[in-house]
Amino acid sequence: MSPPPDSPAPATGAAPAPLPELAGRTILQAIPELDAGGAERTVLEITEALREAGARSLVATRGGRMARDLEALGGEVVRIDARSKNPLTLRANSRRLAALVAARGIDLIHARSRAPAWSALWAARKAGAAFVTTYHGAYSGGNRAKILYNSVMARGDRVIANSDWMAAHVRAVHGLGEDRLVTIKRGVDLMSFDPDTIPPERARDQRAAWGLHPDDRRLVLLLPGRLTDWKGQRLAVSALARMSDEERAERVLVCMGDAQGRADYVEALQRDVAEAGLTGAVIIAPHSPDMPAALLAADIVISASIRPEAFGRIVAEGSAMGRPVIAPDHGGAREIVLDGETGTRFAPGDPHALAGAIRTLVALGERGRKALGETGRAHIAANYSKRGLQAATLGVYSQLLGAR
Repeated sequence: MSPPPDSPAPATGAAPAPLPELAGRTILQAIPELDAGGAERTVLEITEALREAGARSLVATRGGRMARDLEALGGEVVRIDARSKNPLTLRANSRRLAALVAARGIDLIHARSRAPAWSALWAARKAGAAFVTTYHGAYSGGNRAKILYNSVMARGDRVIANSDWMAAHVRAVHGLGEDRLVTIKRGVDLMSFDPDTIPPERARDQRAAWGLHPDDRRLVLLLPGRLTDWKGQRLAVSALARMSDEERAERVLVCMGDAQGRADYVEALQRDVAEAGLTGAVIIAPHSPDMPAALLAADIVISASIRPEAFGRIVAEGSAMGRPVIAPDHGGAREIVLDGETGTRFAPGDPHALAGAIRTLVALGERGRKALGETGRAHIAANYSKRGLQAATLGVYSQLLGAR
C-alpha cells in the first residue's frame, strides 16, 4: 500500500487538496524509460493519484528499475520501445497504442517525452482519445527537422509546463495561447522528504556507502544528477580546484548519479579530479535508491546544470530536507531558490561564481545553514507539494474528459 499523500503545507495542518473524481476512467502515460529522473517520478505520483481517484493507470515504456514501484502503486506497465526515434518504430508503436486504446477503453494519453509523444499523438487521433503533453525540459532546435520533431510536445489538447520559466519558453517557441497551455509546477513528496522522519542511521549508512569514515568531519557538498556534461559535475570540480588547500581540506564533493553508458564522460571527470589534485576530495558515486537519506547526509546540496532546467528537482528536494541549496541563476531554479533566504544562486557555467557560492554558505556556519534549510522547507511545503501537482494534473484530465 502506498503512503498517504502529503498536504501542500503540513506545518499548518491543512487538509490535502481533493482530487477530481475519475472513477472508471483509464489513463495512459507514455515515457521512454522508468529509471531515475523527475519525469519518471512524476509518472509514479500521477499513478498514485489516479488510483486514489478511482481510475486505471497504464504506462507505455521500455521499463526500468522504477517499474516495480509503479506496479506497487497499482499501475500497469505496457512495454514498448518508447525510447527509439526510428520512424518505423514510432509508427509501429502508434499502431500498438491505438489498438491498446480500443481494447482497454483508454480515455486519455499523457506523453512526457518526444519519441513516445509522436506515437501517442497518432494513436490518440486515430482512436479519438484526449491527448496531453508535459514539457519536462527545453529542447534545442537549430534546424527545421529538429524543430518539427520537438513540436509534438506542443500538440496536446492541453500542454503542461512544469514551471513559469518553462511556460514562457513554450509561449515563445510555439506561440501557444492560455486556452491550451497550463502551468503545473513539479511537486515534492513532503512525507518522504521530511528530515524529522528519517532515522539518523540512514544518513550514516549513506555516508558509509560514499566511503566516508564516521569520524570524517569535512562538509559534504552533494551534487546529485545523471553523470553527463550538462549536469555540471566538471564545473563543480573546477570550482573546488580554485579553492585553497585549507578550503579543500575542509570539504568533500560527492557527484552522485548514473552514468547511463557515458563511460567517456566519467573518464573525463575522473581525469579532471586527478589533474586538479583532488583525489580523495571528490567522490563519484552511483545513484542512491534512498534520496532522502542522501540529501540528509549532505551539508550543502548543489545543482550546477550548464543548461537551464525546466524545474530543478534536486534543489526542491534538498530544500524539503532542510538543506541549504546552491543553483545556477537560470531556468526553473530561479523560482525555487530564494537567493539569500533558502540558499544562493550563481552565474551559470562560471566555476569562480560557484566557488564563491560555496564559500558564502560555508561562512554562514552550521547555525546559519540550518536557518536557510528551515526557510527552504517551509517554502517548498507552501508552493511545491506533490499533492498540489496531483490535484492540478487530474484537474486537467477531468476538464478535458468532461468536455468530450
